[in-house]
Amino acid sequence: MHKYLPKFFIFLDQYNSEIFKNKKKNIGIIYRNYKGRNRESQLIKIADACKKNRYQLFVSNDVKLVHKVKADGIYIPSFNKSKKFSNLEKKNIIILGSAHNQKEIHNKISQNCCAIFLSPLFYVKKSKKFLGLHKFNYLSNMNKINILALGGISENN
Repeated sequence: MHKYLPKFFIFLDQYNSEIFKNKKKNIGIIYRNYKGRNRESQLIKIADACKKNRYQLFVSNDVKLVHKVKADGIYIPSFNKSKKFSNLEKKNIIILGSAHNQKEIHNKISQNCCAIFLSPLFYVKKSKKFLGLHKFNYLSNMNKINILALGGISENN
């Protein structure tokens, strides 16, 4: 794989011009809108802005849209257990995934993900369960894959 993973990731469900005013170059945008009516037009706007700002673009769960907007990769959420994404790295498409536990990490490894978002690291309102630092470190050291922290991260913690 010739592409490198960005240092920072931003999850979007619609176009937001404020995000693209950031002058940092090492940013990845993950477009995660599953049911929006104007989903495709929003993604085209985001893809144009990513190309202008040299941000990497990842589309969630839709291979056709990845090819249509010439995205850098695909993001496979934890609820997707399908193996249909496993041949994408041959087409130079980066595969990212998300997981919440060891079983889901193994599933994402079998889907050929090159990095996995492990969440939630800290407390978030929508989930009563969270990993905490010790369990996150244990799971990330136990698996030989890039593990990225997600969920509940703020300036305070």
